Amino acid sequence: MDIEYVRSRFIKHFDGTTGSVYASPGRINLIGEHTDYNGGFVFPGAVDKGMIAEIKPNGKDKVRAYSIDLKDYVEFGLNEEDAPKASWARYIFGVCREMIKRGVEVKGFDTAFAGDVPLGAGMSSSAALESTYAFALNDLFGENKIDKFELAKVGQATEHNYCGVNCGIMDQFASVFGKEGSLIRLDCRSLEYQYFPFKPDGYRLVLVDSVVKHELASSAYNKRRQSCEAAVAAIQKKHPHVEFLRDCTMDMLQEAKADISEEDYMRAEYVIEEIQRVLDVCDALEQGDYETVGQKMFETHHGMSKLYEVSCEELDFLNDVAFDCGVTGSRVMGGGFGGCTINLVKNELYETFITTAKERFKAKFGRSPKVYDVVIGDGSRKLL
Repeated sequence: MDIEYVRSRFIKHFDGTTGSVYASPGRINLIGEHTDYNGGFVFPGAVDKGMIAEIKPNGKDKVRAYSIDLKDYVEFGLNEEDAPKASWARYIFGVCREMIKRGVEVKGFDTAFAGDVPLGAGMSSSAALESTYAFALNDLFGENKIDKFELAKVGQATEHNYCGVNCGIMDQFASVFGKEGSLIRLDCRSLEYQYFPFKPDGYRLVLVDSVVKHELASSAYNKRRQSCEAAVAAIQKKHPHVEFLRDCTMDMLQEAKADISEEDYMRAEYVIEEIQRVLDVCDALEQGDYETVGQKMFETHHGMSKLYEVSCEELDFLNDVAFDCGVTGSRVMGGGFGGCTINLVKNELYETFITTAKERFKAKFGRSPKVYDVVIGDGSRKLL
């Protein structure tokens, strides 16, 4: 993304001077889906696409913000009652408020920002926006700076308190903590994390976007959570120490099979297996074994499609095409019900796979999927 372009827009819309420039990335999650609220592990990485913002304190008690992509300008104060109407501006306002709550003396500033995270592809453009402003405000106004973990929590709290989205911490965490050439295993219970090498020489990572609106059918999502909780409650009768599915083995689940519905059993089976798959993929990466990584990705897709039932016809079709083309690994990425597949593809198969996926998808569904190459990059940072 072009720093100079963002700077030119900032100069045009404000007083002709320049400020500081900050960036934060979107993210992918290689494996570990629907594990977060079950106390398990997720395995995200930051990508080379994200948000860039130029910011300059203006000596006033209000923020003047310009969205370059939307060509929209908004002004707002920094008190709770000053919340702007525009949904994009609420992210910036929410970050300001959450930083103030944590003792950072945020003052008025001028800002212009733009992004190149594909919208609707499940790469978390909103987390990239929140992380950019949390990092920037901490840098510009933080006499008593808050740590990176707290910056990720600022983004999460912004979603909860100002945007009406009850999200986990993964997206903001990956955006703040990302590191080029590494994926991050985050323990969603303890919030401990560890970097693992991701340098897939001879392979490419590519997202194929089904362009199905990824409505996280919130009722379906809530039902999945209730199934997991029902399984835990049944297992706790014999194993009182169990708090999450993360604490359960397949043997424990088998013991409780008579006490739960067949649907709840399937949901829990997927989660227990998926938590183990994350650990297996980490071990494989430490050995440089990308074939095992790919195999586990296919297993995850099967589990999400057949046991957790959060895939859709288009995503299953793209997964089948990947398998037919000899792709090393492929799965639905994100909560499901639409969005992308993430694919680990040998360099020599890449062109054939992309051409075949586009042609076969269009022939079946009457439209072309979108394709995004992914490179693992750095987290939140100051550019200028």
